[in-house]
Amino acid sequence: MARADTTSFDDAITAEVIRNGLAVAVEEASVVVVRSAHSTFIQEGADACAALLDVRAQLVAQSTATSLMHAASLRCSLPWLLEAVALDTMEPGDVFGLNDPYRGGIHANDILVFRPIFAERRVAFFAGTLVHVADVGGVAAGGLAALATDTFSEGLALPPVRLARAGKPADEVLRIIGANSRVPDKVLGDVDALVAGAHVIARRVDELMGRYGPAELQRFIDAALDQTERRMRAELAQLPAGTYHGGFTIDGDGVEAGRTFDVRVAVTCEAGGVHVDFAGTAAQSRGAINASISQTLSGVLYGIRCFVDPSIPMDEGCWRPLTTSLPAGSLVNPHPPAACGGRVVAVAAAVEAILDALAGARPDRASAASGLIHVYTLAGSRGGAPWLNLFYEFGGLGARVGADGADATGCFFLGGRSVIPQIEPLEAAYPLVVRAARLRPDSGGPGRWRGGLGVETVVESLGDAVSTVRGDRMTIPPPGRDGGASGDAGQYLVERRDAPTEALAPKQADVALGAGDRLVVRTSGGGGLGPPHARDPELVLADVVAGRVTPAGAARDYAVALEPDGRTVDVQVTDGLRRRRPTPRATEPTAR
Repeated sequence: MARADTTSFDDAITAEVIRNGLAVAVEEASVVVVRSAHSTFIQEGADACAALLDVRAQLVAQSTATSLMHAASLRCSLPWLLEAVALDTMEPGDVFGLNDPYRGGIHANDILVFRPIFAERRVAFFAGTLVHVADVGGVAAGGLAALATDTFSEGLALPPVRLARAGKPADEVLRIIGANSRVPDKVLGDVDALVAGAHVIARRVDELMGRYGPAELQRFIDAALDQTERRMRAELAQLPAGTYHGGFTIDGDGVEAGRTFDVRVAVTCEAGGVHVDFAGTAAQSRGAINASISQTLSGVLYGIRCFVDPSIPMDEGCWRPLTTSLPAGSLVNPHPPAACGGRVVAVAAAVEAILDALAGARPDRASAASGLIHVYTLAGSRGGAPWLNLFYEFGGLGARVGADGADATGCFFLGGRSVIPQIEPLEAAYPLVVRAARLRPDSGGPGRWRGGLGVETVVESLGDAVSTVRGDRMTIPPPGRDGGASGDAGQYLVERRDAPTEALAPKQADVALGAGDRLVVRTSGGGGLGPPHARDPELVLADVVAGRVTPAGAARDYAVALEPDGRTVDVQVTDGLRRRRPTPRATEPTAR
């Protein structure tokens, strides 16, 4: 008996050592990719991911310090590589790459790299890395083809191809990639960074196999995935059984004027599992807002994980309790060659629809809609050499039960504020000056719990340049919930040095800028939750003092009047204003 107990105890320690060793391996790889990349966008924004997968394409471990939006990307693309290249033809030192959104990829600029890891002369695992590279051609610099109508416009498509064979770079493939880029040195440097990250994972896994043996390592990995599945199912079993419905409406695709797109879900919770059905979701778009299957699945997992213990590891066990129905030819499962470069619009809408639905199961975790990422590029030439960069800024997070939304953060699915590049490196690298970066007062949706604030960023061009912009939740701002109001809509403007200010469309390409012209990016605020006049007047006062709400906004949106000093609530006037507002009504869960 003592021996069995000792073995069990030793196994538990070994399992934890291996689990942490694999987690550190993928985190280290993601850091290597970011630190080794040549593109400022990657170096400062850390839009990268690294993972370890087994030969069954099961996700063993995935980096979490970088973006969480790639939960399914490497997992969904590996089967396409295995279909194209037989395992027994792979050799040590081989490296493969692809970016095709219809082979498990994302969009043209996100290149995925895989390196097989061998044990006893057979492939046992795959190291995977991905990153948004600088430029792979297409109609728009930096890959932001905001008005693309097919994948051919978005850049060079790579089916599964060898980037290295037996440790030697496949120069002919790399030359093709470089020849299709406006900045070949940067994009090839980014590919080198991806390969370096994959090598890091392979080296760490080799070390673990050397220490424990391949069979023992696989045994502990299988046990870890099973444990994650048990934890995930136990958490999901706490959701009340039933089918819950939710939805979200997208502004438009920038191509079909006046058309909006609905993402609809029916989330069925039963016996520790969840099925997400997208029946009723709009047909695929002519524009670039379609999401390939891997990206939709990433959004599904993220939305579901918002209702479970966040300490559950990110591995295959998370996927096993989840099933989906993705209608073919819809926004969340389009037919090729539909453009997918703006897929984040549809994916984020899927997340919002799931949050909307499951608020019926867990009203204590209800939240209003959040502002979305506002993306833009600037490109030009300096001294005869081309330059380009992809920029982005976030809106406010939606309010949630018991808390205001975070300012200038956007959906955490996209990485949160920590992935916004610092201003100084951008100004050092490119001919531009950031004249302002500030919160937008009154942009957070009024409510008992206020939506997070959006941002205003003003970028001045120091020479001739071209800009492309893409945003959403601008024509239809992020809605509130349970009586809360919408956040303020976002906006793109160009302040001309010698001409009137020009309002841009939410999705617009090839906007010419001259020296002294300023691009103004105003992001949306998050929606509010609960009736605004149910908000504690002292909290409204604190918002006014902090500059998040103006005195006029306090009176207009919250029925809160301040004394002339602006530092005290006028209780008598406030009581009068609030008596004239309707009484808040409670809302009930929407399970059916």
